Amino acid sequence: MSDATPQFPAPRSQQRVSAGGRKKVQLKPGRSLMDWIRLTKSGKDMTGLHGRLIAVTEEELAKHNKKTDCWMCIRGMVYNVTPYLEYHPGGEEELMRGAGGDGTELFDQIHSWVNYESMLKECLVGRIASRPKTVSEAIENQSGLKAPKQKLLNGTGNLDGFEKQSKNVPLRHEWFQTEDTITVVIYTKQKVINLDSIIVDLESGVLRTEVRQQEYSYILHLELCHEVQEAISVHCSSKVGKIELNLKKRNSIIWNDLGYPQELHNSYKRKTDRGLFYRKCTLLSKTDVSHDTRLLCFQLPPGCYLTISIGQHVYLKSNIQDCISVSSPEGNFKHSQLEGITELILLAAGTGFTPMIKLINFALKIPSFRKLQLLFFNKTEEDILWRDQLDQLALKDKRFTVEYILSEPHPEWRGKRGKIEMSLCSEFLTGRTEELKTLLCICGPTSFTEQAVGFFKRLGFNSEEIHAFSG
Repeated sequence: MSDATPQFPAPRSQQRVSAGGRKKVQLKPGRSLMDWIRLTKSGKDMTGLHGRLIAVTEEELAKHNKKTDCWMCIRGMVYNVTPYLEYHPGGEEELMRGAGGDGTELFDQIHSWVNYESMLKECLVGRIASRPKTVSEAIENQSGLKAPKQKLLNGTGNLDGFEKQSKNVPLRHEWFQTEDTITVVIYTKQKVINLDSIIVDLESGVLRTEVRQQEYSYILHLELCHEVQEAISVHCSSKVGKIELNLKKRNSIIWNDLGYPQELHNSYKRKTDRGLFYRKCTLLSKTDVSHDTRLLCFQLPPGCYLTISIGQHVYLKSNIQDCISVSSPEGNFKHSQLEGITELILLAAGTGFTPMIKLINFALKIPSFRKLQLLFFNKTEEDILWRDQLDQLALKDKRFTVEYILSEPHPEWRGKRGKIEMSLCSEFLTGRTEELKTLLCICGPTSFTEQAVGFFKRLGFNSEEIHAFSG
């Protein structure tokens, strides 16, 4: 490129300051700033590279110097400004003065206050090849992140991992700050989002957020640039599908960037492909529930936000002393399965009663639920979990009934005896009416679950009316 830097704006340009102000050209209808913003958010390919970022030599840059093919370099980053020409307030001719070359000084003379990174982020072609140090700027300008600490360029000049972070991901995020706070906003485009589908872990300056959408998860995973306090608050605006994470800075300084990308950052994957994520929790108490069952109470880390929704479970990994690692919730039950349901039939064997607890609590809080039956299988009377609470609940709410079946009862046992069998399932359905919309939920050992599903299918239940919990 030539060493001579042309004046910007041009001497006779309409953007030259005159009579105390800067003049603007009259743009065509539909070429306002808001029209440009709408265009950049439309998903249209603004570079012609289908989302790739490339290294651009000065020779290659110089070839793109026409109105129909206009590239410009600003601070080491190359933009295809062709689609922006008609939207430029100073007119096409002003922008063309930097076509095919370095327009940094031209830009600074008149537009130094403009956030061109945001304005042209969808037009980013890549970095200028003679300035490898500005590769990090590409990522900063595109997503507010510092460049990863590992190697950034592969053999073809593309940014390693960058396409994975920015392409084909239906969710997006932004961040904002005040002198004392950082706010990260995730836009889900899903108006039925709720707090149960959000998991946040903030530990040792690393922020990991998972947003669950049916079979997929969106991961935001960053090593933050500066220190924040451990506590984090999470808010969800279901009407607009927006999630807000609020953090407090340890020091009142202005951040230039949010953080360094970590594993799976800005990815959208099937839940089965992402693996389990564990966090260390502290054991607070142990309470005997039966002769061979205990209730363990754990405290989540201060930077963790996690709820276990209906039908979900966690995995535990033991550590030394009172610490244990707890996984993110898993499970094949969907909250949508309860929509329109007026009757729940629950079959539980032993500790298979665990997922039933939340189902019972949820159902009895909704007036439209008309009937809830629990058939609870155990070996002995001593094995029955929370029997007193279940009996009290049955007395308190007439919609709820519970039946205990023992396979090894003592001689004085007056309840039902035996194991899961066809006659018992059939008897359990006595008194059902046609207008009830029923969901049957089963949890227990594999053999118990398989037999129960088979029996109830023979009794006329279809697959959509039966849910077998996964272990």
